[in-house]
Amino acid sequence: MKILKFILKAIALIALLITLFIFVSGKTYLFKTLVYNFVGIDDLDLFETRLVKTNNPIEWPASVNYNKKPMPGKLEATLKQYQSIAFLVFKNDSVLNEFYWDGYNDSSLTNSFSMAKSFISVLTGIALKEGKIKSLDQKVGDFIPEFKEGNRNKLTIRHLLTMSAALSWEESYINPLGPTTEAYYGTDLKGLILKQDVIGEPGKSFNYQSGVSQLLAMVVEKATGEKVADYAAKKLWQPLNAVRDAQWSLDKKDGTEKAYCCFYSNARDFARIGSLYLHHGNWKGNQIVDSSYVAESVTPYPLDNNGSPNAIYGYQWWIGNYSGKKVFYCRGILGQYICVIPDENIVFVRLGHKRGEKNADGTLTDLPVYVEEVLKWTK
Repeated sequence: MKILKFILKAIALIALLITLFIFVSGKTYLFKTLVYNFVGIDDLDLFETRLVKTNNPIEWPASVNYNKKPMPGKLEATLKQYQSIAFLVFKNDSVLNEFYWDGYNDSSLTNSFSMAKSFISVLTGIALKEGKIKSLDQKVGDFIPEFKEGNRNKLTIRHLLTMSAALSWEESYINPLGPTTEAYYGTDLKGLILKQDVIGEPGKSFNYQSGVSQLLAMVVEKATGEKVADYAAKKLWQPLNAVRDAQWSLDKKDGTEKAYCCFYSNARDFARIGSLYLHHGNWKGNQIVDSSYVAESVTPYPLDNNGSPNAIYGYQWWIGNYSGKKVFYCRGILGQYICVIPDENIVFVRLGHKRGEKNADGTLTDLPVYVEEVLKWTK
């Protein structure tokens, strides 16, 4: 009994010390971090949101071969291994294959995670087309006054798009005191971004940082004079004829969109982003984004990537070559993918709870399997 009492007192003391640290440091977001711990695809109700409203919904047409061919065994096994909840293949602008698991369906809203970074890139391209951004080489300080001084004055929009901003941001998913955790659970995203300094030479090296995408979203907001979700609704979601309203998580009530992540939608509507870029920024005759911007977005930008030329990243879009085919894709931390195989007129979407291992160059082991199996499946 004495040992048990000692253990309980020790636990109580540790809890008290943690609580005191949280209050003294001002990092009250840690309470939420301790309660929820790991991020998940169903975190929608944990945060305030802003609606990304559609107003002219048009369903995808179904292919004449819709779900007629059974899923290849290797693909099915891989999807189950990584706890997938949705896998859809679109070919020639129609739904060819569509599968859901664990009670999810075509209406289920789940977290995009970092696929949202690609969405912010699309919005940047739209603002550029509209003349609200003059040039990709325009300085960030033109929009965010705090970035007019010191090293921060070197930053351009292109540096943000290419993940070469050299911010002081630590992209750690396990450090509860790091900015990535604070961005997800905290309540002052803009304040967090404005603390960031430039600690290297922008435009030289690829360094993936969520804070860079958040800063880019702040630029878009200033350039357009609209909340990011509102601009996305009017300029992207509605022109794409999305069937269901989406939601974008905020840092607090009436606050700032977590633009680097946390766009909640369904697999069918996510696919519209891929289809838009498959068609060079055009949606059913409406040129939403300039084709030249789309082409640059899905071309590796010349940077150093750990001592090798960058071959995997454009303007917040990932790029690869699998099974002899060029692909470009949006990706989220738990294996969220919107993947385009342009040579085959294919877009596929995979959503789920886990992803493959990360390779040394930053690519992942599961995506090549999906590409290879989809190519076989759709022959």
